[in-house]
Amino acid sequence: MAQPVHISSKEQFSSLLTTSKFVVADFYADWCGPCKAIAPAYEQLAAQLSRPNRITFVKINVDQQQDLAKAYGVTAMPTFIVFERGRVTSTVRGADPQKLSQAVQKLATEASKSDSSADEAGQGSSAGGVWIGGAVPKGYEDITDQYDPKGVELLNRDSEFGEAKVLFDSSKPSTLNNGKKGSPDWVESDTDEQLMLFVPFQSKLKVHSLQITSLPPASGDEDDDEEEVPMRPKTIQLYTNRSHVLGFDEADDIPAVQTVTIEAKDWDAKTGTANVDLRFVKFQNVTSLVVFFVDGDGDGEKTRVDRVRIFGEAGEKREMGKLEKIGDEPGE
Repeated sequence: MAQPVHISSKEQFSSLLTTSKFVVADFYADWCGPCKAIAPAYEQLAAQLSRPNRITFVKINVDQQQDLAKAYGVTAMPTFIVFERGRVTSTVRGADPQKLSQAVQKLATEASKSDSSADEAGQGSSAGGVWIGGAVPKGYEDITDQYDPKGVELLNRDSEFGEAKVLFDSSKPSTLNNGKKGSPDWVESDTDEQLMLFVPFQSKLKVHSLQITSLPPASGDEDDDEEEVPMRPKTIQLYTNRSHVLGFDEADDIPAVQTVTIEAKDWDAKTGTANVDLRFVKFQNVTSLVVFFVDGDGDGEKTRVDRVRIFGEAGEKREMGKLEKIGDEPGE
């Protein structure tokens, strides 16, 4: 039977907020009579509903962790606060077992819905309704929604397929959606295999990793046998904090912050997704990202990309009037 985690430091609590999707916190005091009265009910909920990395119950002694109590405005005990992905979603003040049970049961229902979505067809996972092709890296979150849709650019895109913004669509790629076909929700290159993607952000990010999804049809699956089957990306070069999209010739003259090679074994067989781990220290305070798809895995002349997901930490929102250029010198 799972027991509540007793918080011994601010750092321990911060870590739990990033590693567990839901956290239920009991702010209590040893001298508080109502706290002692409701403790058995709280422990029973913890025993019934705790799930590793999904729902975590904690107890925070306000006398020992005064900074945490102050940070969350706790002035009366007991106070129960429910967090989802580190953000406060509900607060129950006082020893009211019914209100506490209702809040926690609602949380458990939301968690079950998320799990059910994640298990659908064994393809990808779902976080808050957003399709993700692989596991979210521990300690980080999906920050794809921080991109600025008005500033996204994609060079050498074949206009017969989707626009750049489809790469950040929150829905499952149509190719995985039980074979249903509509307007193309992926991009393909045009005159050769290269694509140059410029992604400005609405806040400064710490970028930990990317997920690239590419779902080209198997050879011979095309409706038109003469249609060339596109390739999955192989070599990717990454640039940070540029004020505009790089031209292809321009990229040849600028050192990339990191170059990544995606091997055939890196692609997940079910979701067509590859994880791209970044040198985290090189991707701090990122205001824009240029992703240069240099070539594809094969001898074709087209590259296909269905989705791009970005993981890390989001900072404060910044003014979007003009992009900041940080580390714009070669090698930074």
